[in-house]
Amino acid sequence: MQKWKRGDITLFQSELYETNSLVVESAGHVLVVDPCWLPSEVEEIRQYVSGILGGRQLLLLFTHSDFDHIIGYGAFQEAEVIASKAFADKTLEEREAILEEIRTFDDRYYLKRPYEITYPDVDYIMELDGQTMVFGELQLTGYAASGHTNDGLFTVVDSPRLFIAGDYLSDVEFPYIYDSSAAYEATLGKVEQVIAQQPVPLLVPGHGAAAESLPDIGRRREAGLNYIRSLRTAVAAGDQDAVDKLIAGCAYPRNMRQFHRSNQELIERELGGTGG
Repeated sequence: MQKWKRGDITLFQSELYETNSLVVESAGHVLVVDPCWLPSEVEEIRQYVSGILGGRQLLLLFTHSDFDHIIGYGAFQEAEVIASKAFADKTLEEREAILEEIRTFDDRYYLKRPYEITYPDVDYIMELDGQTMVFGELQLTGYAASGHTNDGLFTVVDSPRLFIAGDYLSDVEFPYIYDSSAAYEATLGKVEQVIAQQPVPLLVPGHGAAAESLPDIGRRREAGLNYIRSLRTAVAAGDQDAVDKLIAGCAYPRNMRQFHRSNQELIERELGGTGG
């Protein structure tokens, strides 16, 4: 599962949806980001962390509350958790719905986990754009990132220089919009602000390959904006052929057509149509 290790950053990638988990080391802390998916994969990350932790403090960062990104939480109960305010403010009903998605996934594939399925308790809440948290030599700066979900979080690690993007800026997925297309656009617009404040050439998305240069990050940002704006224009015009052509040649088309259709229905609702 380990994809690569570069200095103090180790990237793990699940065989499911090319989903990324990260381990970032500093002198006094080890930061784990979105440990996932399968029980054996979560265990591999847990064993790796146990092998390097020593006497350092363990931190756990969640980029958003989609069930696939919090599914490994129970394996790291000793960690202190960092997440957005919207993540921490989920209602009991919202939390239960997310946990039920995990149970449904595990039941579907007869999976057993050696830990309890629970929603993360947040110890450190990122509330404001540009808010900084310092843990010894590890400095994190957070930015609200809604649009995909309403509780997304961009996080920049000062040293080693790293931009943790959650489910944005992927090279394998077009924007999956569960929250709001306007909010998604605003979040992509915020990327320039983040880079201007802290020029970070390495970006790790929730799914797919890392972006390893500022031009690559810029290209991904523009591709996402173009997709949303083109989809909105095609939906407003009632041009289904133009809608369909937007994902021509995309990876894994049998699956991705469903997400594209969901995006279309969401924008139809936003524009005042019936969707469906």
